[in-house]
Amino acid sequence: MLDNLTQRLAKVVKTMRGEARLTEANTAEMLREVRMALLEADVALPAVREFIARVKEKALGEEVISSLSPGQALVGVVQRELAAIMGADLGPEAAQISFAQQPPAIILMAGLQGVGKTTTVGKLAKYLKEQKKKKVLTVSADVYRPAAIAQLQSVTAQVGADFFPSTAQDKPVEIALAALDWAKKHYHDVLIIDTAGRLGIDEAMMQEIAAVHGAVKPIETLFVVDAMLGQDAINTAKAFNDALPLTGIVLTKLDGDSRGGAALSVRHITGKPIKFAGVSEKLDGLEAFDPTRMANRVLGMGDILALVEEARKGVDAKAAADLAAKVKSGGKFDMNDFKAQLSQMKNMGGMANLVDKLPAQFQQAAGNANMDQADKQVRRMVGIIDSMTAAERAKPELIKATRKRRIAAGAGVQVQEVNRMLTQFEQMQTMMKKLSGGGMMKMMRSMKGMMPGLR
Repeated sequence: MLDNLTQRLAKVVKTMRGEARLTEANTAEMLREVRMALLEADVALPAVREFIARVKEKALGEEVISSLSPGQALVGVVQRELAAIMGADLGPEAAQISFAQQPPAIILMAGLQGVGKTTTVGKLAKYLKEQKKKKVLTVSADVYRPAAIAQLQSVTAQVGADFFPSTAQDKPVEIALAALDWAKKHYHDVLIIDTAGRLGIDEAMMQEIAAVHGAVKPIETLFVVDAMLGQDAINTAKAFNDALPLTGIVLTKLDGDSRGGAALSVRHITGKPIKFAGVSEKLDGLEAFDPTRMANRVLGMGDILALVEEARKGVDAKAAADLAAKVKSGGKFDMNDFKAQLSQMKNMGGMANLVDKLPAQFQQAAGNANMDQADKQVRRMVGIIDSMTAAERAKPELIKATRKRRIAAGAGVQVQEVNRMLTQFEQMQTMMKKLSGGGMMKMMRSMKGMMPGLR
């Protein structure tokens, strides 16, 4: 995500940190590099101008000049201004979904065709159901695109929310009002209305969505925009913002965008906060947008908080506690435990997703590794374990030559892969043995000795 911009800015940040003194010359050089990086990332020119002006004013201010480490202080200025241009200056409440009305809270989704709007409705329903504990109803008012209604019904069922049926013969305003009536009668907390998209902005589309908006008076009107559109994303955001009283933006396909310009521009152009970002194609791939954390990621500082949240969502706390108790009491780490560890890694979004949230130096260290290949390897290892009998999973030492051939054939891999997986399992088993019987404390003590300031 945002690879090119992150690499360019991380390099600038590294140079800035090393500056013992700030002068007009080296500050101007740094700002020129930042400006070029932003323009290459397809950031709108007005947003770039404002950002550079704000950084320049503060960079040559007393606070930075008089700092003991002006380079570090300047990095802080860039980070804060980057966060501000993405919406941090609007305050934390601006990025929250509002429920300040008599239920159901109505969310109207707007945007062009092909930006992932219908899938985003499903993702948002899942987010509100699981993170906010809301009873959610979805409805499609898209009566033009073939299979749009069926698609929404399918994704809604997958996330476990409720769906209000509609047909291509119905009128969008009537669909929305009927769904609202149903939501009230069945005590739903939230109603999400998916609207029709077009390949381009046209008058009929704007009139129709304005009519739906006027009929149901949503508390949230979210504009869904494809982050990969670059400058086009900014132009469509402006057109929708002029036609509708938008309350926020949802950026989709941010995982596929190496430039990242839309994330920095859309908020600046519309004045509306980015509320969510689609970070993967999976139905749980929607994140509440945090400008400060996104600024850290763009500058190559990583997003450790997001990594912790990912771990909290993906890791089964009870299973982890049970495994710790088992190992501590001298129980043997077996293939069932190994498979559980691999599955938890998959639940956290895979290697690429985890590495994306690490600081730049760690990403560079992992840069030579093929993350997609690593994820495939994890899937193959799970397949190999699934090809074992219950006895083999409980006692891996039973697995000799003939069993290896049978397991390899069952998993559709070569025997060498089975051998490689068994070697990795043995390494994990050895590590687990070390953690039992006070080994954890020894390991912590040795780590403490390596880390200055923790003694």
